[in-house]
Amino acid sequence: MNVRIGPDASAEEASAIGSALAEYVGKDIEVYVGDASEPIVVESPPEGAREASTERVAGVSSRTEGEDRGEADESDLAPTEREAKLRAEIAEILEGGHEKYKQQLPDEGKLFVRDRIDLWFGGEDSKFLFEDGTFAEFDADDRLPADALITGAATFENRDLHFMANDYTVKRGSMAAKGVEKFIRMQQRALKTGQPVLYLMDSSGGRIDQQTGFFANREGIGKYYYNHSMLSGRVPQICVLYGPCIAGAAYTPVFADFTIMVEGMSAMAIASPRMVKMVTGEEISMQELGGAQMHARKSGSADLVATDEEHARELVAQLITYLPDNADEKPPRTEGRSPARSPEGIDSVIPQHPNRGYDMVDLIDRVVDEGSYFELRPDYGKEIITAYARIDGRPVGIIANQPAHRAGAIFPDAAEKAAEFIWKSDAFNVPLLYLCDTPGFMAGSQVEEDAILEQGKKMIYATSSATVPKQTVIVRKAYGAGIYAMGGPAYDPESVIGLPSGEIAIMGPEAAINAVYARKLSEVDDPDERAEMEDRLREEYREDIDIHRMASEVVIDEIVPPSTLREELANRFAFYEGIEKSLPNKKHGTVI
Repeated sequence: MNVRIGPDASAEEASAIGSALAEYVGKDIEVYVGDASEPIVVESPPEGAREASTERVAGVSSRTEGEDRGEADESDLAPTEREAKLRAEIAEILEGGHEKYKQQLPDEGKLFVRDRIDLWFGGEDSKFLFEDGTFAEFDADDRLPADALITGAATFENRDLHFMANDYTVKRGSMAAKGVEKFIRMQQRALKTGQPVLYLMDSSGGRIDQQTGFFANREGIGKYYYNHSMLSGRVPQICVLYGPCIAGAAYTPVFADFTIMVEGMSAMAIASPRMVKMVTGEEISMQELGGAQMHARKSGSADLVATDEEHARELVAQLITYLPDNADEKPPRTEGRSPARSPEGIDSVIPQHPNRGYDMVDLIDRVVDEGSYFELRPDYGKEIITAYARIDGRPVGIIANQPAHRAGAIFPDAAEKAAEFIWKSDAFNVPLLYLCDTPGFMAGSQVEEDAILEQGKKMIYATSSATVPKQTVIVRKAYGAGIYAMGGPAYDPESVIGLPSGEIAIMGPEAAINAVYARKLSEVDDPDERAEMEDRLREEYREDIDIHRMASEVVIDEIVPPSTLREELANRFAFYEGIEKSLPNKKHGTVI
């Protein structure tokens, strides 16, 4: 049997295709490349395959005779050479780009895209279901298997989802008309099915030499981002970057709800280093310009950084357990587990002195189910923790001030991070837990230049607009507008709980005394008398802002013993699980 494949195929690819077909049809397969008059390889079937094929061929003969008599025996039907030819065509496409490009992948730490798909969907609880558009650009003059883009559906960790994956061995995963069409169709189908979307990105951007027909068209590449916007808040969109994604290809990661970059491999930027040098004269490496660490620490565009491809999959497998399939569903519950550390130690974790630092994660570990803590954007805006976790099996989104970093004051990047996390969690019905211990929003010329008011506004807006169940805990300090952004009493929380270490005030005692009594104190000449007066004023002020005073005036709902905090939160989240809240009737707010 003769099979002819594309002119760019290597001997290795021809051998693989010939061997697979020989085993299937049980015949010698001669594989011709392009217009060659002689076969590049001749593959024979393995022992036993020829006999099995003879039986199939006999079935085909019987069928033909039976059809002539109108008496086809269905048990004798078998694939024909026409199907074998189709299988050969598919096998060639699945081989991807030229072998020389495949051989470069290990040096870059990358898997071939088909192997990557096997990694994602080849496990016990995952399964590749189907692919769309395998034959895209099948008849192109240049060999472009699947037009460098694979789209389809799969089951991932027992969850159905849509996926796309760039083939870096075909034109460096670049985007052109047919691939763009497949991408758009996949997104539009996700809007219909309400299933999550997984983007496995490894693209150099649009093909500049083929831009006619896909760049500015109504259904061209610009439609990607329109569809991203329509999908936003409807279904979770998760993106994993495997290479330097430039220009248009870099927008998919930032439009996604969650973006994972791979250390030393991933990068994204509006323009390549070469283009940057051309435009600005700046010389910079790809990793410095848009590498994983830059986006994790400075821009905040990377939610997580994976060490390798396997780790990236593990991170997404954990992330998706906190999210529903779409905005109409609730997050999946699991069996509850005890915390990793005893709740009995919560009060000991919180220092007696209100200005002493500590790690808020030590408290969180005593509240949430063991092994469920999953922090996002850990290296960006470190003054606020944003993390998913479970309390008695229920997913919650945690927004917690981090006194271990700059005293837990809210800086612009931390406010931005918190606002986006609150917004996403609310979109996908994840209840919110605020753990408040902050001196408030940071002051100073630099934070004003960095738009502290704008970013603080967004955080307060997100907290105000969230309609999921919200619980707020006054752990220690709740000063200034920090209590507003952190889900204080005015922001429609289901409960505001205080720990005995809590304080709520416009500002802390030291700042208040300086602001209110500075002149009076300056009139006291005796140092000892002035120090005594400061101590008295400080204690009077502290009594005024103490959590017991707030509970007495019913500013907060309850003060609870710290060792009971986990149980208290579990009971309250369970009780308010089905609560329904609505926003005023309007098109949408004006704060983005």
